Amino acid sequence: MPVIDFRVRPPVGGFLDMIMYANAPRRERATRMHGFATAPSAEQQSMELLLREMDAAGITTGVVVGRVSGVFGSVSNEDLLQIQADHPGRFVGVPSIDPINRRAAEAEIERARAAGFRAVGIEPGLNAMPMHIDDRRVYPLYARLEDAGMAVLIMAGGNAGPDISYSNPEHVDRVLADFPELKVVVTHGSWPWVHQILHVAYRRPNLYISPDQYLAGMPGHDDYVKAADGFLSDRILYASSYPFVPVDAFADWFRKLPIREENMHKVMYANAAGLLGL
Repeated sequence: MPVIDFRVRPPVGGFLDMIMYANAPRRERATRMHGFATAPSAEQQSMELLLREMDAAGITTGVVVGRVSGVFGSVSNEDLLQIQADHPGRFVGVPSIDPINRRAAEAEIERARAAGFRAVGIEPGLNAMPMHIDDRRVYPLYARLEDAGMAVLIMAGGNAGPDISYSNPEHVDRVLADFPELKVVVTHGSWPWVHQILHVAYRRPNLYISPDQYLAGMPGHDDYVKAADGFLSDRILYASSYPFVPVDAFADWFRKLPIREENMHKVMYANAAGLLGL
């Protein structure tokens, strides 16, 4: 079965300047908290090893999301294009935009659409001027994406802002209601607000959830799994959040979860393929 890992941060380009590589002890502490050992590719910052680990895990495609953040570092859209060019068919880029500068962000959306990208990423809580997801300054960008038929990946969960309120599902619920045709992916699964984000998904058919690393060893993870094998089987997306967890060991662990085969195929491949037009 082909597998799409919906959140991979490879050891190359601007990713190496991000806190997850620049501060190895911090990354390794998170890896241990999730019950895994650090991937050799992350320790050695080796793309060759990462590709081997992906092959061992049966991961055919990694989704690589850019970043615009003064807190955790930034990854340019040019980096994403280079990764795609260097490894044809193995990675799909999702460029990020900075909502602080609306006109520049709108121009970036148009460039992304013209370049064939099917989604963009926004991390409002990590900007130099942190915003909640439903901040009205971001609304023109949601409208532009909805009109363009592009999905948006929004980081909500874990360290998504200066305090826990930036991951509160109430904010994304309002956006989903105001833009019912906009497909929204919540990365990090709004953890720890597990029941609340699952309730939002029950109400809003345009919401996709990617719990990624917060599925492993964290309180509430069983409820993500029940949703993946139940009412949300069409809208849960498999992701490792590498390098915080290794792509191969995480995939092996995930395949042992109590998710029926037909739903496992949806979660690990079909849902992401449909969303990204693969």
